[in-house]
Amino acid sequence: MRLLLDTHVLLWSRSDEQRLSRSQAAAIRDPRNTVFVSSISLAEMAIKSSIEKLTVPDGLVAGLSEWGASHLAFTAEHAAPLGTLPHHHRDPFDRMLISQAIVDDLVFVTSDERCRAYDVRTL
Repeated sequence: MRLLLDTHVLLWSRSDEQRLSRSQAAAIRDPRNTVFVSSISLAEMAIKSSIEKLTVPDGLVAGLSEWGASHLAFTAEHAAPLGTLPHHHRDPFDRMLISQAIVDDLVFVTSDERCRAYDVRTL
């Protein structure tokens, strides 16, 4: 499977794995799966950290490649569907991640029930 991690799943997978479901943790650890981390998640963490809404563990971003995660840049192709996505979720970061998952046919790994309302495969 090709997985795109929601920002909270990325954080939990690196520092608080017990918050993930068993299937999420197993899929992320499975070496047969490709795990993607979006530039959108990195931007969200940087913004929320700068306004003290989030604490990002030291070395998380630098350690992504060592962990085996692949970077997924947000492109114009990913932005195109944003104007037509239903408004199930108001968070712009989540909407951009969902759009990436749809465009690149990725399984979106999230614990946010609002994200499951979209026409995207979730775990």
